Amino acid sequence: MDFTGIIGKRYSCRAFDASRPVRKEALESILEAGRLAPTAKNLQEQRIYVIESDGGLKKVDSITPCRYGAPAVIAVAYDRNNVFVYPGGKRDSGTEDASIVATHMMLAAADQGVDSCWVNFFDPEKAAEALGLPENEKLVMLLDLGYASGEHEPGQKKRKALEEIVSYC
Repeated sequence: MDFTGIIGKRYSCRAFDASRPVRKEALESILEAGRLAPTAKNLQEQRIYVIESDGGLKKVDSITPCRYGAPAVIAVAYDRNNVFVYPGGKRDSGTEDASIVATHMMLAAADQGVDSCWVNFFDPEKAAEALGLPENEKLVMLLDLGYASGEHEPGQKKRKALEEIVSYC
């Protein structure tokens, strides 16, 4: 499938088949897409945690109700000590770089036939503590991974027309 087809079919899965683990080859391809994602000044400050154990998934369940039975969750964080600080000193590259990495992995999952759901419904500090992340790392998001249970069919994506969201300057 071409790229446009992949992004067109991808949806946020909210009902996973918990008994069906993500294929190892698919997971490795997804992680490789995250590794290859661009980062500011190529600092590669992302930190990726794959959570598949019963204990790890229980920790995820303790911080968010949004695992939806996914058999794997990727936590994406970044090293606060290794970010590019933009001119003016008010912003750095950490969150956006981690988001680019996560987006690459989310789309790679769709390419591998793996369903996903981007999750931000959690308290970042409590989640980082529950997952045992080092103090220098900031958790940005969780990515549920697995295969749809079939309980919920993806809804029709309604998108605004380009004319409504794009301006030319």
